[in-house]
Amino acid sequence: MFNKLERTQRRIQKLLPAAKSTIQADRYAAFQSRYYNDPAGFWRDCFTWPNGDQPAPYQNEILSAIVPNKRVSPRGPHGLGKSAMLATTILWFALTRDGKDWKIPTTASVWRQLEEYLWPEVHKWARRIRWDVIGRDPFREDSEMLTLSLKLKTGAAFALASDKPSAIEGAHADCMLYVFDESKAVPDAIFDAAEGAFSTPGEIYVIAASTPGDRVGRFFGIQTERAKYNDWWVRHVTLAECVEAGRISPTWADQRREQWGSDSSQYQNRVLGQFAESEQDSGVIPRRWVKAANERWRAVTDEIAKGKPMRLIGMGVDVGGENEGGDPSVLAPRYAGNYYGELVQFRGYDPMRLAGEVGLRLREHRAWVRVDAIGIGAGVAARLRAMGLSVESFIASEAAKDNDTTGELEFENLRAFAWWHFREMLDPTSGAMMALPPDQELEDELCAPTYGDTRGGKMLIEKKEALQKRLGRSTNKADAVIMAALPFTAVPVMINKPDRSRERGLG
Repeated sequence: MFNKLERTQRRIQKLLPAAKSTIQADRYAAFQSRYYNDPAGFWRDCFTWPNGDQPAPYQNEILSAIVPNKRVSPRGPHGLGKSAMLATTILWFALTRDGKDWKIPTTASVWRQLEEYLWPEVHKWARRIRWDVIGRDPFREDSEMLTLSLKLKTGAAFALASDKPSAIEGAHADCMLYVFDESKAVPDAIFDAAEGAFSTPGEIYVIAASTPGDRVGRFFGIQTERAKYNDWWVRHVTLAECVEAGRISPTWADQRREQWGSDSSQYQNRVLGQFAESEQDSGVIPRRWVKAANERWRAVTDEIAKGKPMRLIGMGVDVGGENEGGDPSVLAPRYAGNYYGELVQFRGYDPMRLAGEVGLRLREHRAWVRVDAIGIGAGVAARLRAMGLSVESFIASEAAKDNDTTGELEFENLRAFAWWHFREMLDPTSGAMMALPPDQELEDELCAPTYGDTRGGKMLIEKKEALQKRLGRSTNKADAVIMAALPFTAVPVMINKPDRSRERGLG
């Protein structure tokens, strides 16, 4: 009797996994049936929502438009929740189409957008999935939820570079969802490659979302040329909607208006979600800010004349030509409290002689020097290092490592970052209290450059060659001042030894 009972229990134990699997499969199938055409409901019901949050009304509207319209293109301010919408759409399509032949190619204007924003957002929302509602086990991190892809039983979502339309064309499946993040700079060829999939039978969808950028390209056309692209469902999410939904702080929006100006492309694109009227607006630096810095300089100079001590902390050096008739080299001394001394110019100095002049002015100060180290400036920087000074080379074309003070703006290169950093320090609301010597050439050079965005959404400054053509001279003074304003990364040193540079012909 006991053996018979034991055999029965063993048979039940063997049958349990199969029964569990059948029950789970039925629950998964029921989930897929319920949410197959309802991405908005999927986001609402199938995730844990901290603090009782829910999708914003405009997010529900956009997600609900995907199935009936096939081609969906929302635009709006930075912070509207675009990445969250795209991430949950990817998860919705993958889970509801699992069991069919499906693929989700994802691309963006730059690879960094996929690697640092979109796919980390997919991972974040995957951790919030309510698997009890889905009816299947959580994603396995070793084989399903990978860094830049999601691989399930019968399909995959994956990242693709936007410079490879052939990869988009090569993706085939019965069910396709194309996801284009920051679409303002996605090449037209990528849109065309995805469009080719609509000519074949099957379920084909595309969602192209972005903050606005330049008034060129396919995304701009889809958003604005409705007669030409009438097969796209388009939605402009407004700043007011984002504020009402609690996605954007009105204080942040007001601060950006004050900082960037209501007519600037940055404010129009990133805060209002509108296409600015021009690629480049007014100058990087408002002239009134320079005038205010001149007034502060006069006030501080009066205090210095009465005995106020000043401490030299650093110097910017823009290296000019070695010929008397060429551009001058300019030294911009910066003192504690963001006070600049009068600029010093040298014409026709070779690198060794110029380095000697800089050394004379920095000797016995715990100060640093930043040198424009392109071309002959490299020799100046090398000589200053040999003299024992704290030197940092400035290479304008190097990649910018930092964003602006808001964390919103990215920059095409170090030159663009340096100019914008100086603008932020001049901003009367910054508290930096910059004090600049009255100098009409310096003022004109600072106020001349215009700015705009690259197609990848990064800030760029008008090229130096274009500025030189407009001004009739190089921006040596402005460049020296701007280099001196950047933070110095090394520890300054002080030289307390006799100056023998003139004895070696350096003076």
